[in-house]
Formats: sequence, structure tokens, C-alpha cells
Amino acid sequence: MALSIRTLHENFAAEIGGVDITREVDDETFRAIRNAFDEYSVLVFHDQPFDDESQVAFSRRFGDLEPVARNRVGGGGGTSVADISNVDPATDTILPVDGEVMTYRSGNELWHTDSSFKAIPAMASMLSGREVPPQGGETEFASMRTAYARLDPDRQAALEDLIAVHDYTYSRGLVGSKLSQGPQQEMPPVQQVLVRTNPANGRKNYFTASHASHIVGWPEEKGRAYMEDLVARATAPEDVYTHEWRQHDLVIWDNRCVLHRGRSWEKTRYRRIMRRTTVAGDGPT
Repeated sequence: MALSIRTLHENFAAEIGGVDITREVDDETFRAIRNAFDEYSVLVFHDQPFDDESQVAFSRRFGDLEPVARNRVGGGGGTSVADISNVDPATDTILPVDGEVMTYRSGNELWHTDSSFKAIPAMASMLSGREVPPQGGETEFASMRTAYARLDPDRQAALEDLIAVHDYTYSRGLVGSKLSQGPQQEMPPVQQVLVRTNPANGRKNYFTASHASHIVGWPEEKGRAYMEDLVARATAPEDVYTHEWRQHDLVIWDNRCVLHRGRSWEKTRYRRIMRRTTVAGDGPT
């Protein structure tokens, strides 16, 4: 069966069919997938029963992978696969909602881009639904590229020279999670440009989310309010693609231009086991 592309939202996101990406993909097919990634920013693949090894192998076609931070709450440090679940791998039981791990992971329910708090922010993330709840637990996506294109030219120009500070300690503090000294030292605040350009097609977007603490040279609260307005512009309900997970879905998104957030579910009742691989960016912004 030939590869197929079906758009999921008028501005971005597409479903890719006709290909088994759990096995080795030929170069021509991969080029089509990569071109679709640059065009649509979010790609959905159904019926892809990945294990960690096959997910890592496919992810590496996009580039080098980020290692999971060794001091990350919930473990997984030093590997290429992050555990995004409510299940304790040691006991195979549901984690307490008010415990340290789930409080920390609740930060995923804020609008964010993965690894924007790193000096070299991530290019792409790939999330595999290994076990999904029967209801809830969706992932929402919004395009900062679309939102940027809607700004008037003067507002676009005003963004060009702005630099934002992204701080993991700040964003986790928004959900009441206090990082230990180890993670704070491993991930100090970094600076990122507020406007980015896709090198494949020249399309621009602004770049901000919950990890963005403030704007360099501005009063702290003014900068935060300014960036919160940008996030709100991108995440109007009609501009959001909501992915309702099926077991064995794989979703890929472009962290350079897409915001995402997880939605809640009955965490004391239903298991949700997800695995994420993250493709590193090319360099600092």
C-alpha cells in the first residue's frame, strides 16, 4: 500500500497511512514522511506496535536523540526513552496522584515545547501509546506558525529581536513541583530567540510556552504577560488539534513551532503508559 496523507486540521496536523514504521523504512518513504513533518508539523500514525528498541531505531532516522536527564523525577535517566505514564514500572501499579512523580508529570498538562529549557532545544518528539485509557488523556496541539502568520507586520517585526529566558525550575514551579538541586544544576536557565524559521521551507513562527520565564531586558511580569498573550493567540479552541489516543498510536510533532499539552484522565482508575523519544536540535537558537 502506498503512503497516504490525510489532513486533520485546516492549518496543520496530518494522519499518515500505508506504512509500517516499526520496521526499517526505505529512503524514499522516509523522505516523504520527513517532508510531511516539515509541512504539517504534527504527524499521526495508527497501529504501530512499537517497543523501545524499534521506536529508538525509527526516531534516529530524524537525527541524534536526547538522553533522558539522569536526575529526572520518575527515573529513566541516561536512556533515550522517557516514561510518560501513571504506572510505577517497579511494581506495575498506578502511582498516587498526589505523589512526587505525578505532581512533576502534571507539568505536561501546561502548554509547552519539549526541551526549550535546554541550550540546544529539541527538534522533534515522538510519543508512543503503549496502553491508553478508554477516555481522557488526550494530547492537544497548536501551531505557533499559524499564529505568527496572523500577526500584523508591525507585531511580527517587534518580535524579531526579543530573547526569552526558558527555565525548567520556573515551569515545574507552576504546578508545585520542586526540583532537587541536581536537576537545577543539570538544567540551568537558557536564552532562546522569540522568532524561529524552519530551514526547510523558510516559514516563521514565534517560540514560547510554559518554560519561558521572562524576556531579557523587560520587567519580569511584563514579559510573562506578553508571552502568555502569544500562547493564548495560538491556542484558541478552534485552532487546536486534539488527538484522541488509540493503543499503538505514534504521534510526531515539531517542537520548533508546535505547542502541546496532555489532558487529564481518571488517574486513580485507568492506566496510561506512554513512551517518548526526543530528537535533538541542530544547535542553539
